[in-house]
Amino acid sequence: MIIIVMGVSGSGKSRVGQALAQRLGWQFRDADDFHTQAAKEKMKQAIPLNDQDRQPWLEAMRSAMDQWLIAGKNTVLACSALKSSYRQVLHLQDSRVQFIYLQGSFELIYKRLKHRQNHFMKESLLQSQFETLEEPTPTEAIYIDASHSPEVIVQSVIDKLDIA
Repeated sequence: MIIIVMGVSGSGKSRVGQALAQRLGWQFRDADDFHTQAAKEKMKQAIPLNDQDRQPWLEAMRSAMDQWLIAGKNTVLACSALKSSYRQVLHLQDSRVQFIYLQGSFELIYKRLKHRQNHFMKESLLQSQFETLEEPTPTEAIYIDASHSPEVIVQSVIDKLDIA
């Protein structure tokens, strides 16, 4: 199974994803690791990525996901998956892939990003993330309130997916 923890930058994807993977004894991967160096440089310069910048990123994740499913490697992937078209690439039309959407207000996420250090994603890009975001439908993802602690969110995910 692959659980994709999604949402805008600063919603808690990596923290929650790592905590969930640890709790389940699964592998954790962060979508940031799949970005090209050119895309990371753009983000460091506060230049929003476009779909062309994101295409190699999506293809790299899709390839990795195919390999994880073939190998039977249960994985938690932290990935923004902001657009429906991105989620369609990642979903693979496979019931073993589940999206968890960490939903939070602009104000909550902005506060988090202002306090985050040494990350290529800057708070100045948050507005572009919210503008790009196409919230998933309730049938596409499980909605979780991002304002909760990682521990509460992890337990909610486990309960809603009936896993562990």
